[in-house]
Amino acid sequence: MITLALAGKPNCGKSTFFKAATMANAEIANYPFTTINPNFGVAYVRTRCGCADLKVKCTHCVEGSRFVAVNLIDVAGLVPDAHKGKGLGNQFLDNLRQANAILHIIDASGGTDSEGNPVGVGNHDPDVDVTFLQFEMTMWVHGILNKHWSHLSRQSQGKGAAIQQGIADIFVGLGITVEDIRDVELKLKIDLVHASVEDLVPLCAEIVKISKPMLVVGNKYDETPETLRTKLSAQKVAFASAASELALRNAAAAHVIHYLPGDEQFRIENEGTLSPAQKAGLAKIAGVMKECKGTGVQQAINRAVFELLDMIVVYPVEDENHFCNKQGDVLPDAFLMRRGATPHDLAFQVHTDIGKGFLYAIDARTKMRIKETHELKDGDIIKIVSAAK
Repeated sequence: MITLALAGKPNCGKSTFFKAATMANAEIANYPFTTINPNFGVAYVRTRCGCADLKVKCTHCVEGSRFVAVNLIDVAGLVPDAHKGKGLGNQFLDNLRQANAILHIIDASGGTDSEGNPVGVGNHDPDVDVTFLQFEMTMWVHGILNKHWSHLSRQSQGKGAAIQQGIADIFVGLGITVEDIRDVELKLKIDLVHASVEDLVPLCAEIVKISKPMLVVGNKYDETPETLRTKLSAQKVAFASAASELALRNAAAAHVIHYLPGDEQFRIENEGTLSPAQKAGLAKIAGVMKECKGTGVQQAINRAVFELLDMIVVYPVEDENHFCNKQGDVLPDAFLMRRGATPHDLAFQVHTDIGKGFLYAIDARTKMRIKETHELKDGDIIKIVSAAK
């Protein structure tokens, strides 16, 4: 599964965001380093189900929306100079290795300082937090490269291709390829053969951008002064109110309201059961949702998967005429695939043996046979024909 990480300084609302997105238990408190060990949970991306325009009944969607699982990690808070070991230091950075993309949560309200200490709303400029995580990760990568640079320079014997391969080998765990290093060297016009390790900070910044695409999410939107909203909007920050999302999910679970994650509004089921305080709280959340077009939590997860990682949703079936498996279950599976993926890629995603025995595929919507190199589209329903049983 795709893995997203929640990262940011302490006390910015990461654990509230995590709990709202996963409904998993996570300690939440108004002081730094509440989270020490990473929390692991399952969140979901929301998309229009493939059954929405078919004359078949699907039991795997909710009101025409399909929710596809992704892993979510809430890692410990990061403070300035974490790459030097400050705070929880490199433990935090190492926990990000397994993430495909990062949701960088910042306290948009300006109510916490750079180390996560409460200072009162508006008393810290969240503008400075926007580039904070990118810098710490860059310097973390630079520290790793620094440890290997002398040996790598000697071993390459002045050959640029050998240095490129050596750097790629160091960061293979981040998914970096030698082609990535070549492209970055050309982009930055760096001569790796003659570069000092100090010259390589921009290279490390590009490695971070390639391996860990990042969306900055301004949390605590409901507490954020208008001046700060304007400043952060100029930096393309996505806004959210994780506390509002958590309240809505709890209210929906208690059947107080009707709400699906990602909806732009909710419906009260039985207003007579609500106290004046509950009505006031829901009215405040409704106002936040009107401004944000939702709480921003589901929207941030969707953006990370569909925009940062450029994923599509594809539905494999065994019966292309009824869009189901052998048991008659309509659209039983929904897979996240990288844009540009082929039916052969999908076959391997379903099962390694099916991929190895791949023969051809059928587009269930058109009933036409498609090539193994055909580029899949979002919402495709595909039958894989394989020699594997």
